[in-house]
Amino acid sequence: MPSLMAAALVFGTSAAVLMLEILAGRLLAPFVGVSLETYTGIIGTVLAGISLGTWLGGRAADRTDPRLLLGPLLLTGGVLALLVVPLIAFIAGTRPEEGPVGIVVYAAVAFLAPSAVLSAVTPTVVKLQLDDLQRTGRVVGRLSALATAGAIAGTFLTGFVLIAALPSRPIVLGLGIGLVVAGVGVWAVLARGRGAGLPLAALALAVAGGGWSIVTPQPCERESAYFCVRVEQDPGRATGRTLYLDTLRHSYVDLADPSYLEFTYAQVVGDVIDATARDGQPLRGLFVGGGGFTLPRYLAATRPGSVGRVLELDPTVVAVAREELGLVTSQALSVRIGDARLAIAQEPADAYDLVVGDAFSGLAVPWHLTTREMLNEVRRVMRPGGLYVINLIDYPPLGFARAEAATLRDVFQHVAVIAPRARIEGRAGGGLILVGSEAPIPTDAILAENRRRLDDDSIVTAGAGLETFIGDARVLTDDFAPVDQLLSPPR
Repeated sequence: MPSLMAAALVFGTSAAVLMLEILAGRLLAPFVGVSLETYTGIIGTVLAGISLGTWLGGRAADRTDPRLLLGPLLLTGGVLALLVVPLIAFIAGTRPEEGPVGIVVYAAVAFLAPSAVLSAVTPTVVKLQLDDLQRTGRVVGRLSALATAGAIAGTFLTGFVLIAALPSRPIVLGLGIGLVVAGVGVWAVLARGRGAGLPLAALALAVAGGGWSIVTPQPCERESAYFCVRVEQDPGRATGRTLYLDTLRHSYVDLADPSYLEFTYAQVVGDVIDATARDGQPLRGLFVGGGGFTLPRYLAATRPGSVGRVLELDPTVVAVAREELGLVTSQALSVRIGDARLAIAQEPADAYDLVVGDAFSGLAVPWHLTTREMLNEVRRVMRPGGLYVINLIDYPPLGFARAEAATLRDVFQHVAVIAPRARIEGRAGGGLILVGSEAPIPTDAILAENRRRLDDDSIVTAGAGLETFIGDARVLTDDFAPVDQLLSPPR
């Protein structure tokens, strides 16, 4: 085998494996969400495939003429790549167990086999290149370096370029077709006509797999680099729209009435705003996370003259809000696109009366937005007496909620937790609102607004009750913020 062909095969198949690994996060997000557990399951499964393929490929190369193996490996890897999307849809139909087990099931069914088959190429090429025992170290070292370089190239190309430019499905289809075409070419050069039925059968399977992938229902209305995005009309409210990001019902917007708040957490945040400033007083608000832009528009509608600034990671979410949710940006409601942790550092000090944290990755608040260092930035941009309000979700034993409350207590003089009594006491899970300020928080007024609107047993915990709620929870810092592990899944 020519050295250039050997290098191209090792580089290309290693790149293909890492391309599939990066794409797996986006393809699985509509079904399992995006979290540390998602990426842990994907990375572990693909590494298992690489290990298995390298081992079995080496054994096969010792028992069979490697020239007869390389074409079939590429053809099979291409067909398996084309089957990734329909296999994910098939698993979704079986409703596997949620959590780590479900994530591994999805990843294993869709990505283990193509990772293993494509990883078998490198030891097969090594076998063909080892024609002189005096050059063993040089050959193995060169091909190993090329495999690593291919993996790096596939990672960077997919993560930095392809996902930002194209939906995931066309990338997978293009990758699968490319592998099949390469397999036919390698078979023609190395096998020299032996086993003529193999490429024809593989091509037939590739056509079937590609067609199946194309007709498989698409769970996304729009796919961004971060989320699977869709908007649905509320059947019970003609002007109501619900924004879904991946698996979560993320935001609700009434196109005709921006003061209407459907979600309970949004109502509670509205209560905090209404209870802590004079009626109609304009406020300057900074919102960490845009989504449907429900709360910035509520502030503008209920307090004319207010100024809202939104830090939103995903430009596609902003585009969908403009096109389908009636968002109109202006000097009074502006958007800065980018990671909120970086963006808030560029905001001026003492500029905002209100900062609202409403950013999520799956059920979890992104860990770097929960730490003491982030909250110090929040405090820096707040005016004296300003409020920080963060929305989060947790379930008993409320490990994340208690740790975030401890972090707020470490940064702010006054802290309150707002949630139904069962959640405060750790008997139920769901949304909780945490409030931090350098000024006393008017808990009685918030509670009155809350009961007027919701008519439930929501309570505000502060003082000694706050200490009981926090218990022995540790403060979250940039050096220690295991949010995904602290967050208990729903039961």
